[in-house]
Amino acid sequence: MPGKLIMVRHGQSVWNVENLFTGWHDVDLSDQGRLEAAQAGRELQREKLEPQIAFTSVLKRAIRTLWLILDTTDRMWLPVERTWRLNERHYGALEGLNKAQTVEKHGEAQVKIWRRSYDIAPPALSLDDPRHPRFDPRYADVGVASLPAAESLKDTLSRVLPYWESSIVPELRANKNVLIVAHGNSLRALVKMLDMMSESDIVEFNIPTGIPMLYELDEQLQPLGRRFLGDAQAIAAAQEAVRRQTEKK
Repeated sequence: MPGKLIMVRHGQSVWNVENLFTGWHDVDLSDQGRLEAAQAGRELQREKLEPQIAFTSVLKRAIRTLWLILDTTDRMWLPVERTWRLNERHYGALEGLNKAQTVEKHGEAQVKIWRRSYDIAPPALSLDDPRHPRFDPRYADVGVASLPAAESLKDTLSRVLPYWESSIVPELRANKNVLIVAHGNSLRALVKMLDMMSESDIVEFNIPTGIPMLYELDEQLQPLGRRFLGDAQAIAAAQEAVRRQTEKK
């Protein structure tokens, strides 16, 4: 059998607290986010899950979440691969804007399309916008043509999938338990692919911060089951909180 797949959305970030579109902007964890990350590690211990390799993005909220999980589980020695391909979806010109205020300006229906539709991207950044990733040194080795200025979930899946196939799948096939610590949309892209979820269903699927999600896979890497780890009522409340982020106050 292949290894188990554990996916964790980073703990709450300081921009999650402020209800801002974050995307590729590199913000850190809040105090609550650090607690969530440590709790994710304790859930892995409770389930006796021992990752043998970890993957994360190049954004500090995911990297620090991974650090805290590995510290809690006493697996700081684990090999880790960081890649921009596991970054959050790029929200383009929405990055840094308050979600609820954006709803007031553009309407709830339009913002839901930008935020959660499968194949419609938000307004893109111009190439000379200082927020464009081409100005960030961590992407210096990535061709400008490959760097997004705005993405839909479909676009996010298109950049995640080659990395999944080239780097993550071989580790699972080698019977290694794999831990991926990434972001709401890069993980939703993987969920859509793994579960062959419809476009309408993935739009409504919410991944809360800091709660591990476990996949058991068959020999063809098809899911035998998927479940969040932890208290069921707390998980449901956290998913509902994600859903409500664009509601008018």
